[in-house]
Amino acid sequence: MREVWGRVVRLLAADDPETGRLIRLLLSLVLAWSLVAAEPDRVPALLWSALGVSMACWLAFVLLDGRFPRVAVAALAAGSAVAAAVSGSAEPAPTVFVFAMLLLFAAHMTPSMAAIVAVTVTDLLLMIGSLLWWEQPRSAIVVRGTVVMLTVLFALQRRQYRQAQHDRARAMALDERTRIARELHDVLAHSLGALGVQLEVAEAMLTERGDVEGAVARVRRARALAREGLVEARSAVAALREDVPPLPDALSLLVTEHRRDHDVPAELRTTGTRRPITPAAEVCLLRTAREALTNAARHAPGEPVTVEIGYGEGAVRLVVRNPYAAAGMGPSSGHGLQGMRERLALAGGTLRAGPSGGLWEVRAEVPE
Repeated sequence: MREVWGRVVRLLAADDPETGRLIRLLLSLVLAWSLVAAEPDRVPALLWSALGVSMACWLAFVLLDGRFPRVAVAALAAGSAVAAAVSGSAEPAPTVFVFAMLLLFAAHMTPSMAAIVAVTVTDLLLMIGSLLWWEQPRSAIVVRGTVVMLTVLFALQRRQYRQAQHDRARAMALDERTRIARELHDVLAHSLGALGVQLEVAEAMLTERGDVEGAVARVRRARALAREGLVEARSAVAALREDVPPLPDALSLLVTEHRRDHDVPAELRTTGTRRPITPAAEVCLLRTAREALTNAARHAPGEPVTVEIGYGEGAVRLVVRNPYAAAGMGPSSGHGLQGMRERLALAGGTLRAGPSGGLWEVRAEVPE
């Protein structure tokens, strides 16, 4: 039972809150109730026939909308028109049909704005003609016409909001794909380019100089570059996965791996209130931390490393520190950090690397 309830909750959570299954179910109950509540002795055969056609159009919309949305909204428009043609009677059921079907038609994403205007005007004219035919007071014409217009305007406002949300989500998805493509391009271009250079030098050493030891060293360097490129490519591809951990968790895993692989003290500190940031900022900070830890292991082996992530006012700061005296780092080192600086700049961030208080410090900051 719990599993069934969980599926129902997930289904409703993923549903459209304005034109989805739950709304259709509620409107179906309202329409059915309006038919049941009608008094048979006051409803002529013509009115029952019109309500039957409208109900059939509604059921056609509910059944066909998933696979044939254009046919479904056409049935919805036809049903609202039929109900509007008999809405001048004293029975409230036709009016309920008109408002329910016109509301959902105007809020649906399939029909164009011209179609919505045309259906609304048609329903208004049919409703006015029906009210005059049944000799309803003019105040009823004004009230119902006003309510119809307000209903359509409300539905259009919600439709416009949902369209804006959809466009924003699509733009964010395209931006994310562009970022991932750039990351992969940078990783592959750097790794494969350096790998090609090392192999060319190794080939020249073997064929022209006969320097086997030098060629072996170049091949080993090429193998290391291939390994590093694979790690970087996996890091970029990981941004496409849905189960990528939040930044503090990913940094904690990175620090743990560094501590285990290099057998050195490594610590992660977190300051400020932890909160989610943009994927682009997360990837930039994570790659900066990985590059800084790689440099620390290369230039300061056996020395402790401290990684600090701080959530400030409107920005997130990453600081990686390791002993400077043993690092042997100078202003000209850190070519990988130059690439990180460029990527951080694309995300609106900054990067500083240099000695600070006897330590080598890499400080990256990105806005939220």
